[in-house]
Amino acid sequence: MRALLLVLCLLLGATAATAEERLFFQPQNADAVVSPAQWRSLWQASARHGVRTLIVQWTAYGDSTFGGAEGWLAQALREAQAQGLRLVVGLYFDAAYSQRLNELDGPGLATYWEYQLGRSLAQQRLLRQDWRLTVDGWYLPMELDDLHFQAPERRETLQRQLKGFAARLDAPLHLSAFSAARLSPKAHGDWLGALAGLGVQVWWQDGAGTGSLAPLVRQAYEQALPCSVGVVREAFRQTSSADQLFTAEAAEPLSLRAGCHAVAVFALRYRPWGAVLRR
Repeated sequence: MRALLLVLCLLLGATAATAEERLFFQPQNADAVVSPAQWRSLWQASARHGVRTLIVQWTAYGDSTFGGAEGWLAQALREAQAQGLRLVVGLYFDAAYSQRLNELDGPGLATYWEYQLGRSLAQQRLLRQDWRLTVDGWYLPMELDDLHFQAPERRETLQRQLKGFAARLDAPLHLSAFSAARLSPKAHGDWLGALAGLGVQVWWQDGAGTGSLAPLVRQAYEQALPCSVGVVREAFRQTSSADQLFTAEAAEPLSLRAGCHAVAVFALRYRPWGAVLRR
């Protein structure tokens, strides 16, 4: 009997470990054509595949608000909740973010970040007031990398800004980062671990979909992450070059396991049941 119970526990543990519990959703304006019935089907299929938490990348992208509190995105997210999914809701994203990072020096970058954090805080208040969502966390869409934050003083300034920002929220802050191999694996892991030490849920993108790092290099960066940092498994394969508009095709993630790390998958659009979003 004990042996049978042990086998059952191992099987249940393996199932839980490989369940796709956290799934990113990146809203696009083109998704407005998806019908309410199709959204319901998407969320039901997500739940059947083990998804418990939906991480919504943003609710405002530049000038686009996806219809606001009564628009298609708000309605889709309310339906996701009705189907039992918990929500980590993304805030404001500047459509020119990547360009701005390349243009700004240290003081300019700090000022820019402070302004963008203010935009996201205003978005968070708007969401709380008007969108009628139960929120388990807030996601800051501005991704971090060790190219633009290679300098220690930039990382220190960012840490102070994020600490102040997180303290003004009413639910845990989530954000993500990736490696451009400008810091060593240990320095990169220590940096993300320090951010996680602020009470922030930091997610490290594994880069498998973009192919930005060679497999052995990618593995070294992942192994250097502290357990407090989650891993995002990229379920796509980039088909565009660096100078082209981003395009990708669906691909299976490397794994749904990451040792001691929490795991999330990017993204709904590329999962088998998300084909309605790929047009």
